[in-house]
Amino acid sequence: MSRWLAVFLLLGFSLETTTVCRAQGLDQQKKQLDASIQRAVQFLSKSQQPSGAWSFNSYGESTAATSLAIMAFMAAGYVPEEGPYGDQINKGIDWVLAHQIDNGLVVHHKSHGPMYSHGISTLMLAEVAGMLTGEREKKCRQVLERAIKLIVSAQDISKDKRNTGGWRYTQTSKDSDLSVTGWQLLALRAAKNIGCDISADHIDKAVAYVRHCRGRNNVGFAYQPGGAPSATRTGTGILALEICGKHHTQDALQAGDYLVQRPLHPDEFYYFYGAYYCSVGMFQMGGEYWKKTRATIVPQLLEMQKHDGSWLANKGSEKEAGKVYATTLAVLALAVEYQYLPIYQR
Repeated sequence: MSRWLAVFLLLGFSLETTTVCRAQGLDQQKKQLDASIQRAVQFLSKSQQPSGAWSFNSYGESTAATSLAIMAFMAAGYVPEEGPYGDQINKGIDWVLAHQIDNGLVVHHKSHGPMYSHGISTLMLAEVAGMLTGEREKKCRQVLERAIKLIVSAQDISKDKRNTGGWRYTQTSKDSDLSVTGWQLLALRAAKNIGCDISADHIDKAVAYVRHCRGRNNVGFAYQPGGAPSATRTGTGILALEICGKHHTQDALQAGDYLVQRPLHPDEFYYFYGAYYCSVGMFQMGGEYWKKTRATIVPQLLEMQKHDGSWLANKGSEKEAGKVYATTLAVLALAVEYQYLPIYQR
């Protein structure tokens, strides 16, 4: 055997071994991810209140907490009306449906930011409506239609050019921000997907606002137009563009590059919120964008999970919100590749 042939064969064996090891590593991580999600679902199952609601520590029973928990179950492959968690999911849905007030807002405890709860709850109702039957389905669609009308009317409030097209804390707010806007846009897109009458004009105005939130020097996305970019807001901006058909536009690609270069870190404020948006947004981007994001966020979340199956933020208002908050968002981030939630599907 010549020296060069020996070297060639050795390199070939080395590459094959590396490929096999990498595949085995990914397979092992997949098993860890699946087990992690099941432990989290068990934690959420034990955390449901007798009323059917879930709660955030600092805010009590909440339509947002309940809706996030329901979507976490669904993202993990569990559905209403059947299976091991079907009854619990049903109770949660019924609790949310019972908490729409006269103007259409879906909230329990009023706060400075009821549009957060409303957007999250409306998104959940749009995601679950097609899985329901009988009177529950009828009620869900009635509540959903009124909830969508409120989102649209809130967007139509007269605002200056800087804030037009977006949403803020209340339905009468005169300004806007990317965080609240992200949830309303997800809700509108999900509702449109199941046949609700959502005009293209309202989607287009929202996308225009999202684009106005590009960070300084057109890098990433910011909380409001002209602000400094962050990983969390950039994930929000990417997902908003992707689900509205702006796949791989220049704005999305530049934002994706920003996230690859400045990945989300667990010490950041609003880490779990960011993990959700960055995971789902970059999954929609696909390719190397998702591959690199997955390689960062999945190991972070697996390492941070508590022994009881929950997660808890390190600091700030996310820590105050408690384990249910962090756990639901962690599951929604980890389960994105399952594509069980309609909004996850590419």
